[in-house]
Formats: sequence, structure tokens, C-alpha cells
Amino acid sequence: MFYRPPAGMTRRHFLEHLAGASALAGSALTLGGALRANAAQIKKNHKACILLWMGGGPPTIDIWDMKPGATTGGEYKPIATAGEAQINQLMPNVAGCMDKLTVVRSMSTREADHTRGTYYMHTGYVPNPNVVHPSYGSVVARESQVAGLEIPPFISIGGASEGPGFLGMAYAPFQVDPNGRVRNLERSPDEARMMDRMQLLSILEKRFIRENRGSAAEEHAKVLDSTLELMTSEQMQAFKVDQEPESMREMYGTGGFGRGCLMARRLVEVGVPFVEVSMGGWDLHQNCFTTLEDKLPELDKAMSALVNDLSERGLWDDTVVLWMGEFGRTPRINENAGRDHWARSWSVVAGGGGLAGGGVIGATNEDGTRLETEPYSSEDLMATVLAGMGVSLNTTYTATNGRPMKIAGGGKIISGLLA
Repeated sequence: MFYRPPAGMTRRHFLEHLAGASALAGSALTLGGALRANAAQIKKNHKACILLWMGGGPPTIDIWDMKPGATTGGEYKPIATAGEAQINQLMPNVAGCMDKLTVVRSMSTREADHTRGTYYMHTGYVPNPNVVHPSYGSVVARESQVAGLEIPPFISIGGASEGPGFLGMAYAPFQVDPNGRVRNLERSPDEARMMDRMQLLSILEKRFIRENRGSAAEEHAKVLDSTLELMTSEQMQAFKVDQEPESMREMYGTGGFGRGCLMARRLVEVGVPFVEVSMGGWDLHQNCFTTLEDKLPELDKAMSALVNDLSERGLWDDTVVLWMGEFGRTPRINENAGRDHWARSWSVVAGGGGLAGGGVIGATNEDGTRLETEPYSSEDLMATVLAGMGVSLNTTYTATNGRPMKIAGGGKIISGLLA
């Protein structure tokens, strides 16, 4: 379990208390039966988003916006799909469900550095030393209150995500690995002792809160309360991908990304409004095309399984699936058979929820070096996804420095992406 502590609380201090709280679960974690949540009921109550995060900056010119015949075109051929787009030949399964997804080929963003680009694409804001902005997951977690949800509303699988910024730790990402292991939630042989310790800690926390020593104590208390509720929740079963039939696990793929996507579907069924699944390794400055021979089939299997599974379970119309990295990669192929960082003209893919499927939005020129249509930014993408989920774009937050902050950086709706 990973949270970014607020100012005034060290990570070590936080984890020491959290580890103590974790022991409280005891035998209560021995849970049987199916997940309490009913998928049909959840479908009526909320919308969700699953972000497929491609850390490192994927070469979208080799995946979603191919340039056959151009010197920049690379080694693969495009294939027809069930939608308007043509995509890489190594992704035949995704090709079969492209009627549900839309490719936005006219992304033009301002950050081609990994750290800055990751922050920008997650928050809709460029990094600012004076304020830390909330990410997609934290915004959705705050704006999509789900009745009966006992586990965190923002789950990050397989990697760290950007945090809650000024929204506070209640909306921080809860990080797990693709096997469902959650650190600091081990059993304890002595529940009574742990209860005594937690009561003492609660007294101390309340005293700090009464003394107005800043937000750290109050945020800390919220996390501990949530942790205790989490430990005894039947909804923790959603992390246990091994409970799925072998045929379902095989459909998604047995690698980490496939297991993460399957876990994401299980979490959405329980009612979690935002899940991020990480697939890293896209920083392809060299050996781009040989690396894609391994990565694209894994992506193809897991992503297509997720889209089809959500559709078959009646969850597609209420679940946005968003595929993106921090930027694209250069049309020019370098001397190491790789592509370098490129933010001027690249692609993202989205569908489900309130978003349209089957189309292509925007276009690059014949070799992918520039846009020929209206450019879209991180702010625009985030605004469109949130609008599709029913989140009001009139929402304004107040940052810790007292300044008003528009949701999604004040971006505009991407024309044609909303259904």
C-alpha cells in the first residue's frame, strides 16, 4: 500500500503507524464466498475509468498512426480493423474491437521529458513548484462517490501513479502489484492487543487535531480509519485474480499487464471508480521494432480481453478505457533503430463510458512529423474523459496556495470523442 504523505508527515512515520494498523485484520481476512458487490447494481450507480498507462512514451506512429511507404514508417504493416482506424499487424485482437475505441491522432503536448510529461498527462497541468495538482484518479475518486465502496476509490496496479495533490490523502492512489499483494495488510496473531494500540493512537490523533497543528494529523486519521475498514472488507476479494477461471486468466494473458487488466475489471465490478494499470518499458531509444515484437502481442491480448469482457458483462457503456503514455516518439528512426522523445504529434486511444467508438479523430501528415488538423492537449483529453463520465467541467478547486484551479486545467472537449 503506497500513499504520498502530506506536508508535515514523513513517509517513515506514516508507514510505521500503518504497519501497526495492518495487524488488526487477523482472522477477519479469511473471507469466503463471492464478492458482495453485484455488477448489475454497480452499473446503475456509477461510471468508472480504467487508464492503461504506457510508461516510457510508446511509439504511437508504429501502433495507431502508421505511415507505410514513408521513410519514417518502420518495419510493420497496418491492418484493417472493425472501426475506421488501421493499426499495427501485431494487434489483430484489438483490431477486432476497434468499433468500440477511437484513436485521437492529433495530440500535441508540451512536455517531452519523462517526469514532466507523466505529471502533465496525469493532471492536465504542467509542473509548478508552488502547487501539486491532483491526477485523473484523484479527481475521479473525489467526484464519484460510490455508496457501499469499502476499498479505496483510486487503485494503481503494477506501478506508481501521480497523487492527489491538494485534494489530500483520502484520494491518493492505493498501489498493488498484478498478483494482488497489498503491503502492510498482513495478519496479526493478537487482535486484542492491536485494538488497544489503535485506541491509544486514536486518542493521540484527536489531540493533535484539536490543537490545530496542520492537516497532517487529520489526514493521517482518515487513512487509518480507511485502513481498518479495508482490512475487514469482503471487497478485498476483488484483488484475487486467481479466483477467476483458468480460461478467463488465459484470455487476458498470464503476464503482469494481463493480470492487471483482469484485476481492473474485477475492481470496476466492485464499484471502484478509477483504476490505473501500468505497462512500462516503452522508452525505445534503441531496438524499437524488435522490442515491439514482444510488447505488442502482450498489449493486444490484454487490452482486447478487457474491452470484450467489459462489453459482455454490460459494463462497457459505463466504463471509460483510456490508453496513453507521457508522449509519443519521433517519426525519425535513429541510428540505433530506435525512436526518441516526441510530443508534437502523437496518438491516444479511448472508448467506453460516454465516449464514441469506431472512429479516428485528427490526422498527421504523410510522414507523421506534423499535425494537419486541430491539435489537442492533455487538458483537452482530461476534460473530455471527465465529461464522458458525467463530471462537471465547471468544477473548481481551491489549491493550498488559495488559488482557484479549474478541473482538467480548463481544457476543451475533443470534437467527436463524446458519444
